[in-house]
Amino acid sequence: MTHSESRLPGRPDERASAARSSPAPGGCADPLVAVLLVVAEAAVGALLAIWLMVRGLTRSHEATGGKVSTPPPADPGMDWTPVVVFAVLALLVACVAAELLRSGWYWSGGTQVVVAVALGVMVLATAVEESVREAPEPTPAPTYASPPCRSGGDSDECAHSGR
Repeated sequence: MTHSESRLPGRPDERASAARSSPAPGGCADPLVAVLLVVAEAAVGALLAIWLMVRGLTRSHEATGGKVSTPPPADPGMDWTPVVVFAVLALLVACVAAELLRSGWYWSGGTQVVVAVALGVMVLATAVEESVREAPEPTPAPTYASPPCRSGGDSDECAHSGR
């Protein structure tokens, strides 16, 4: 009843032509999206950096109890929050890059790969630098050097001198 030359939906030649039409951009859309994504990521990175700086200032202010005359607290060690935050950002950019490359947006995907690698190198460098950082040696408490008792008197006379 059907002829082999008939054009029924789902025939192999129609499926092949549908697979060839890719969502790849034409013209300058791909480089424009690449630039827009880099600008957006720079803005997100700047906001994260500001948030981390304010967080660090708040932590140091809370550690001293809000008193200006209080000495800074001892170094508690590595704060891993900035490393984790920028590692998550690098992972997000890498996922976007993989999806863009898979979709045929080669300029945008390639740019995102470069950004993801740069963020990854920054995260690794920061983690290595901070993990090998040594805690500062505590400074000894000042001792009161009292003058010696020279009057030849008894111990009550020299009691205030610390001897």
